[in-house]
Amino acid sequence: MLIFNYPSKKALKESIGERLTYQETSLFGEEYRQSGVIYGSNRPQLTGHKREFFAQVTMQDGLILKVS
Repeated sequence: MLIFNYPSKKALKESIGERLTYQETSLFGEEYRQSGVIYGSNRPQLTGHKREFFAQVTMQDGLILKVS
């Protein structure tokens, strides 16, 4: 699961149309995809942001298309 570097899910949704800011956590290869659906969360103990959230992000050509 990717770690999204956003303070809240609302802030992530406000970034639609922009590149995703994230950290890879998998030991088995990259999870990030330029196009398609990816899953991730914000882990406060790792990012320093106060709010924990989980999200499904649809990417298209390296830009955020949808957040749910």
